[in-house]
Amino acid sequence: MFPRILYNTLSLRRPRPPQSSFALSASFFASLFHNQPAASMSVKELVDSAIAENKIAIFSKSWCPYCKKAKALFAEEFPEVEATIFELDERDDGSAIQEYLLKVSGQRTVPNVFVNGEHVGGSDDVRASFNQGKLTQLINA
Repeated sequence: MFPRILYNTLSLRRPRPPQSSFALSASFFASLFHNQPAASMSVKELVDSAIAENKIAIFSKSWCPYCKKAKALFAEEFPEVEATIFELDERDDGSAIQEYLLKVSGQRTVPNVFVNGEHVGGSDDVRASFNQGKLTQLINA
């Protein structure tokens, strides 16, 4: 009985469709991964305006321990200054923003911190800048 069940199970497998039905053109894949100019412009405008219009702009990910350290430093040391935080993992355009930040700052990792339009860097850079007094000068400028 067991061999008969095994035989029936194996014989129920459907034959593979011809390869041509799976063949997708290179242009199809390019359209999936190619940045469209309109989308790039909106990301560019978002990032550029966030950096220019906010005293503190932090590009972060909600789960990232380094991001939490950087955000905590600003909350504890500069409670009177509101930081604008972009949680990239909670946004549909988060990876596009990260790619654009690489062009703007040379840094793709998070946190990516800007103070008064100037790139400060990541968590360790923010802490070092604070310890040297440079971060306070930037915020008070």
